[in-house]
Parts: sequence; C-alpha cells; structure tokens
Amino acid sequence: MRTLLLFLLIALGAFATWWFLQKPSHNRQWADDVAHMLHADVNGDKVVLKNVRNFEWRTETDYTPRWETREYDLSQLKTADLVLSYWMGPKIAHTLVSFGFADGQYLTFSLAIRKEQGEKFSAWKGFFRQYEAILVAADEADIIKTRSNARGEDVYIYRLAIPPEQLKTLFLAYVEQANKLEKTPEFYNTLTSNCTTVVFDIAKRIVPDLPLDYRLLLSGYFAEYAHAQGGLVEGFSYAELQEKGYIVPRAKAMQAGENFSEVIRRGVPGMQPGMPAK
Repeated sequence: MRTLLLFLLIALGAFATWWFLQKPSHNRQWADDVAHMLHADVNGDKVVLKNVRNFEWRTETDYTPRWETREYDLSQLKTADLVLSYWMGPKIAHTLVSFGFADGQYLTFSLAIRKEQGEKFSAWKGFFRQYEAILVAADEADIIKTRSNARGEDVYIYRLAIPPEQLKTLFLAYVEQANKLEKTPEFYNTLTSNCTTVVFDIAKRIVPDLPLDYRLLLSGYFAEYAHAQGGLVEGFSYAELQEKGYIVPRAKAMQAGENFSEVIRRGVPGMQPGMPAK
C-alpha cells in the first residue's frame, strides 16, 4: 500500500511539474487560417481591425487566404446574432457571435484553438495545455460558410435580444479580449476557456447575475440556455427558433451573386430587413 501511495505521489508530482512547464507562445508554425492575431485600435466609436479573416473556402483544404484591415463605426452597430455549429452530435457545438451594422456588413468573432501546421483538434488534448487560444474576427462568408458548406456541419443562427445601447459594450469586450491575447498568449482549455465560456464571460458584463448552468459545459445546448435567460428574440419557443434558424439548406442553395449574410437570415425570427433585436 505504501509503495502504491509513493508511486502515485511521484506520478502526481511529475505531472504537476510537466503542467507548469508548459508555456503558451506566439512563436510556432501556425496553420494558415490562424496565422495572424487580431489587432484593434479604438478611437471613440471608430474601430480599426487588422487581420480580419476573409478566406474564400472551396473545400477544407482548398482556399484563397485573405487578411484584411477593416474600419467599423460602432454608432452604426445594430444587431448581434448567436451562431452554433455542430460537428460531433447534439451536445457539443462551436459558438460564435456575429455583429450587424446599418450598412449590411456583419463581423463574426470566435475564440478558437490556434492550430499549428498539420495539427488537428482533440477535445481531450484541450484539457492539457496543448493549444494556444486565438480570437478570430472574420467575414461571415468565411467563418460561417466554411462550416455550413465546406465542412458539412449543422449550423444554426439566432437573433440575440440585446438593447442597442449594450451592443457596443459587447463588441468592445471582444476587441479587448483580442488585444489581450495578442499581447499575452494564453492556453485554450476545453472546459474553462473556450468558445462558449468567452461568450458567457462577456455577456456577464451586461447581465452580471447570469447563473451557471450545465449548458455552459455542454455547448450544444447553449442557445437553449440563452433562450431560458431571455437572451433570444421574444415571442417564439426554443424549438421554433431552432427550426427556423437552421441555415444549411439556404447556404448550400445560394446562387452566384447573392449575399451570404442575407441568404442565411431568410425566415429567421427577428431578422427581417431593418429589424433590430428588442
């Protein structure tokens, strides 16, 4: 018994030493789609974002890289939408938030793993300091379309019920997080620092008493959690919002010359042209 206990203590000590020796870094051979960190300059309502991703994806491996500098006027910020993308069943989803502006532009934020070249995502590895985190800002025709069309994932979109005066707070919270990660690298963690927990943490800036819930861990149910907290457009059951928010058939049927952001919102509650969230 003593021998077993000694062995366990040695093993625990070795693991703790290994754990604390792991240090996040910006200096690795990164995959093309996470090659650049987002940088933001804020001057009042004017925000200049450098390294906004706008790839043209034909398949997961066939794409044209494009990194852009874009300027946004936060006085023209009108909407925010929650996007969930499922690739491994109903319990786990990737969570994104997309902001809409008066001129019809949309910008999507997503906390993701910063993959190295040739590296694949593993939820288990995500527990053990194996991936750095990156906050990606991207055009919807890049970051959402690649999931619905190129990867074959199941993607849903929901209008968030956020008052206009609070949209700026949320947008700037993402900007702040991006600049923080650019300055100081951090590890992605499957449980505590992931695409869903960042949304929850940012949402608490406008609703400080949001309760903890198992659906924060099982991210596939995060939209249901948001609905239960009054965070989605009013007047519809969650089942109705989920059914009408499924974008894949519309995304795949899109015709040349159509606007992707407009197409995926057709028939989605709260997303009629010019209709902001209440």
